[in-house]
Amino acid sequence: MPHEWSHVGSWIERHARERPDRLAVIDAERSLDYASLHERILRCVAVLSARGVGRGDRVALLLKNRSAYLEVIFATARLGAIALPLNARLTAPELRPLLEDADPQLLIHERTLADAVERAAGRLVKLACGGHPDAYERALAEATPQGGLHPVTPEDAMILMYTSGTTGTPKGALLPHRKTLYNSLNAEIFFGLRADDRVLVVLPLFHSFGLLILALPTLFAGGTVELHSHFDAVELWRSVEANRVDFFGGVPVMFQALLGALDEPPARDFDKSSLRFLFTAGAAIPVDVIRGFERHGLVLKQGFGQTETSILCCLDAGDALRKAGSVGRPVHHAEVRIVATDGIEGPTEDWRDVGVGEKGEIVVRGPISMLGYWNRPEATAETLRGEWLRTGDLATADDEGFLTLVGRARHMYISGGENVYPSEVEAVFLEHPDVAEVAIVGVPDERWGESGEAHVVPVSAATLDPDTLLAWARERLAPFKLPRRFHLREALPRTATGKIQKHRL
Repeated sequence: MPHEWSHVGSWIERHARERPDRLAVIDAERSLDYASLHERILRCVAVLSARGVGRGDRVALLLKNRSAYLEVIFATARLGAIALPLNARLTAPELRPLLEDADPQLLIHERTLADAVERAAGRLVKLACGGHPDAYERALAEATPQGGLHPVTPEDAMILMYTSGTTGTPKGALLPHRKTLYNSLNAEIFFGLRADDRVLVVLPLFHSFGLLILALPTLFAGGTVELHSHFDAVELWRSVEANRVDFFGGVPVMFQALLGALDEPPARDFDKSSLRFLFTAGAAIPVDVIRGFERHGLVLKQGFGQTETSILCCLDAGDALRKAGSVGRPVHHAEVRIVATDGIEGPTEDWRDVGVGEKGEIVVRGPISMLGYWNRPEATAETLRGEWLRTGDLATADDEGFLTLVGRARHMYISGGENVYPSEVEAVFLEHPDVAEVAIVGVPDERWGESGEAHVVPVSAATLDPDTLLAWARERLAPFKLPRRFHLREALPRTATGKIQKHRL
């Protein structure tokens, strides 16, 4: 490991010495060079310390994309504490178990989310950000910058990021400093990151894609992160033109909208000459979208990964059409295998790699892997098998080493770049007094890639209205988890042992 970069908390301090006037972060409210960003981080360290945050403590973040997000990430790293990004789209009932599980010392949240925060964690120490008055900004202004760097090892936890599991119960993936570093090194190689790059980040920082694939690697390289708090295709193209953006990333549904903004009559002639490439991950992207951007002189790179590992495979623009449907080849700092499923539950030394074109489960080892799941020893043991991490994704490989996803060993679908676990959604619907059984399946969706379809069996003599069910679920689930179609059924198809046959739905 490059020793001088092994402590993520030191990154901004080093850039502040070497390139203090270089623009580091820009959002809707402020522009910060590296010297200014470093000072705000040191003030943030003092704010966190004054509220009792120390080594190993969790600091929860419920924020939109703003400079404060990155300031807290680096401040917690300097303290040896753990940043806890939370999905700002979640409802109070969804947030409550995450906060109870992680037990943070402090929650920093958008002022506009104060009501949901009170319902989810009334007793937690909180600090509101944004609006007037802005408690976070006031606290920073009153704080005295606190220098010093708490020593950490590469294996010390830095980020706790929740991702749903096969049971639908969210699990916190514990991500160490070395994972953030090596993920940034992988991004530096694949993106060709440079200190003069300007990278637009519209994906939320509470996701691995926005934070660990785009924002932190850009700051690792000494570049500029341009933060957008919401996605608007036309506004994004205008920003690319006005600010000379080098590249940006998004999920497929975003790129469909972005292509539509370019093609929509009357044709808008945005200046896109600054862009080296575009980058997508989160789900497979249609080939016609790749060709659509090619018509506009834009190349689209692709990646594949998960929270527990970040990017595992990359598909360069030059191979996007030749290898359409593939997710690419493994990144540099990881060892990726496809293992036969018939022996994967056994000892790792007995695992067998599949042949060309044969289906198996993707497993990975190396410095990009998580430490394990927070407070979930059984789930950790199921996913981490010695040095190897089981991804749960099924794939084949061709004779050039390009991987193609063919399914998931653990049921999940991806809607608009968001992972949706049917069992979590099913558990919510089963709480409804008129629902006897329910099965959620992911189906192709032209706009979102995949969306949920609910097959519902009412209790005896009950009359269910899909609109009423949907309204009931909106109070308990984030919008991206809501099924878009409902089917009322007398029964669900089952195997002889009683398991629901979702493939028949």
